Amino acid sequence: MCSKKRHDDEVRRVGLIFAIVADLGLLFFFKYFNLFIATIENLFFAHGLKLAERMNGIFTGNGTGALGIGNIVLPVGISFFTFQALSYVIDVYKDEVDIQPNVLYFALYISCFPQLIAGPIVHYKDISTQLTDRAAGSYQFAEGIKRFCFGLGKKVIIANTLAQVADNVWDGNIARIDATVAWLGSICYTFQIYYDFSGYSDMAIGLGKMFGFDFKENFNHPYRAESIQDFWRRWHISLSTWFRDYVYIPLGGSRCSLKKTCINIFIVFILTGIWHGANWTFLVWGLVYGIFMIVERVWLGAILKKCPIKFFNRLLTFIVVNFLWVVFRADNIMDAGIFISRMFAGGIRILNLLTYLSGMSVLALIFAVIFGGFVQAHLSVKAVKGNMAVALGILLVSLLFLVNGTYNPFIYYQF
Repeated sequence: MCSKKRHDDEVRRVGLIFAIVADLGLLFFFKYFNLFIATIENLFFAHGLKLAERMNGIFTGNGTGALGIGNIVLPVGISFFTFQALSYVIDVYKDEVDIQPNVLYFALYISCFPQLIAGPIVHYKDISTQLTDRAAGSYQFAEGIKRFCFGLGKKVIIANTLAQVADNVWDGNIARIDATVAWLGSICYTFQIYYDFSGYSDMAIGLGKMFGFDFKENFNHPYRAESIQDFWRRWHISLSTWFRDYVYIPLGGSRCSLKKTCINIFIVFILTGIWHGANWTFLVWGLVYGIFMIVERVWLGAILKKCPIKFFNRLLTFIVVNFLWVVFRADNIMDAGIFISRMFAGGIRILNLLTYLSGMSVLALIFAVIFGGFVQAHLSVKAVKGNMAVALGILLVSLLFLVNGTYNPFIYYQF
């Protein structure tokens, strides 16, 4: 009997390893193979394509390098649905859920369209019962409409407006901008990426409610965080939770020695950076966050907790996050370094600032800040239960923005 159990355990373990290798292998091939080949070409071929030139064609599939290998086109949302597939395999292996015998229900979990492209990442154990037994009445549908409208407003009204200013700064000669414009570009992008991604998450949660799914929250006012650790409890919660459950805790989590815990944290954030894309900037972005998390755990965290002025903690955290979004936004490490250096270039030139802002964009930016403050303060579970007229009003304004403008960037399309 024991021999049979050991044999079954071995088969399960082999199946788990095979599934993990297969999922991560597909993710590597489609997402990182271009970077891998481009790095080899730059290292070993004197006349090969420059890395930046090759990376520019990743999503178009154009061009070949010195090895004669064309770019691999990235499937939309691959990082999200591969992680969801891994969630299913690991949850079944750990006996936290039963095997899904119906392939159509499994396909529904992997390809559920509301959150397929931009998240949140749904754990199979959180949604397994909803695949076969969920309520989709008029109340849930109305709540979904309200949540969707708020999310659409965050994306179209706020994020797109901020994007025009941020991209205007970034698309110029960043080596010649002054500190005022550099800070303008970095702060606009900092809020753009939040309202863009959280807006899509809200729309996904709203669509899910319309069809009877209850997806967990993905953001909790991250820019009110009082430390980097607190920030990652509030930002992209589904990703943080995924790495906690399937990487950090299996490595030992915080139950081991301080040294091992710090190593575990470092591994998690290196993987978090790599998950975001095939660029060295993402790796550095994750690496620096890992260092900050370790510093907080070892030393700085205790000081921040004792600080009586919580606003100081929030301001310090926001500045660190803002600098790291510059690294995230930059095309390469050199550009990130140049941009950050310009943030400390002396002199405030109002005329130079105005060249990046037309009259309409100033009004739109002011509107975005005011509307963003309203959403930030009121978009909660209680607020979503409010008047349907408010949600429909936001929907109408969002549609007017979409009709009158063609600028609609999608930051997380590459993930």
